[in-house]
Amino acid sequence: MRFLLALSLVLLFGLQSQAQNSPDCRSAIPVCADAPIMGRADGGGDIDDFDPEVITETGCLEKGSVSNANIENNTSWYVFRAGTGGQVGFDIEALPLPGETTITAEWDFAVYGPDVACGEISSGQAQPIRCNYEVNGTRYTGIGVNPEDGQAGVPSTTQNLNTYDEWLDVLPGEVYYILINNFSNNTNNDPEEFILTFTGNSVEADQNTALDCTLRDEFLGLDINACEGDPDIELVALNSPAGPDIANVAWSVDFDDDGTIDQPMGSGPTATHLTVSSPNSGRYFVDITTSEGAHYLDDILITFYGTPVLDRVELLNSNLTLDPDRNNIEIFVDGDGDYEYAVNGGEFQDDSVFNDVPPGINTLVINDKNGCGTTEPIEFLVVGYPKFFTPNNDGANDTWNIKGIETLNNPVVFVFDRYGKLLAQLNSNTEWDGTYNGKPLPSSDYWFRFEYEEDEEGVVVAKSTRANFTLKR
Repeated sequence: MRFLLALSLVLLFGLQSQAQNSPDCRSAIPVCADAPIMGRADGGGDIDDFDPEVITETGCLEKGSVSNANIENNTSWYVFRAGTGGQVGFDIEALPLPGETTITAEWDFAVYGPDVACGEISSGQAQPIRCNYEVNGTRYTGIGVNPEDGQAGVPSTTQNLNTYDEWLDVLPGEVYYILINNFSNNTNNDPEEFILTFTGNSVEADQNTALDCTLRDEFLGLDINACEGDPDIELVALNSPAGPDIANVAWSVDFDDDGTIDQPMGSGPTATHLTVSSPNSGRYFVDITTSEGAHYLDDILITFYGTPVLDRVELLNSNLTLDPDRNNIEIFVDGDGDYEYAVNGGEFQDDSVFNDVPPGINTLVINDKNGCGTTEPIEFLVVGYPKFFTPNNDGANDTWNIKGIETLNNPVVFVFDRYGKLLAQLNSNTEWDGTYNGKPLPSSDYWFRFEYEEDEEGVVVAKSTRANFTLKR
């Protein structure tokens, strides 16, 4: 039934005269379910959506065995937004080269979503939720049910010999990306074409609303996050609802995205393309005028991100304050990227605040989640006191003092036993080794009084802290 529907739609609407292709995720073509789409896969794009040196596998897709191979090989990217809830699938029908009868393309696909960014895909943070990497025994691959042999989709596993994955269960407003990939290139490297047809009970219920066709009004594509130094981004006005009826195209840009147009970027009946180069972030606008005077408008925000640069690490609380009795820090980055942070080799977290950071020298790594770079480990100092030490001459925690004491003004530390007997007096150049008059003291809790000075708006203020720590043997 779905195959007959696809044929009738071809007869009713006709396939587009030129196959659509965008080999980069960031310029994926907005599509919907109102007609089959003539697609084409040609080349790997301007950027590596999957860095071949980093991403060797994503879901069922794998990097080839040849050293210069990539997950991408003659790719085409599409994006759709669900208009209604329900099942959504699609058929990718292989076509022979023009004038040929033999199909040489080997189509694979992966679906990402809902609501993930291209940077999350290319960094490996987002994995495909549906995909197929099998050798195609039929001319169809996709999601749902194969219209040629009736085989239902199943979760992709290696060598299951099924070229269909399970239906997508979508909710209104969710956005999904589709990667279509020609794994086995034809012998003469010519682009190869396919037909993409959407299926599923939501499409059968109402093909005009199942996928949100207003997404194609955003014909410049979804907002793009790119990295400084990336290849140029090409904006194309040809996918607008105006079609080929173009009397004039006018481009402009708001660099600060503050609602004020900063400058025109060119116009004319042939100005259908605009090249945006790094690092020219901004919101770009296009106004297309048809021969009948109709206007089609769209805009797209392009943001170039650089490698993260640390501004400062701010100490929110020190255990020297005793309330709270822990070291809390907040990390500030010079930039407006989407960052995550790791301290002392731990897991990355989105929150820039870390609690209970050890006193002394720590390390910080900042990662840009758009895939634009990761810092080398950065050292930072937290002034505070260790809550225990182990003077057993193993080279670790053998002595005790305030960590970072050398950064404070006129510091002095007095160490006492539980009865108040003074055992040691320390400064920035000395450490306590757990002895008194040359004799080792037993494992127990010991107390200290810490005095130093702080400059508060030009006034020197004496500070003092009392707390206890543990000697462990």
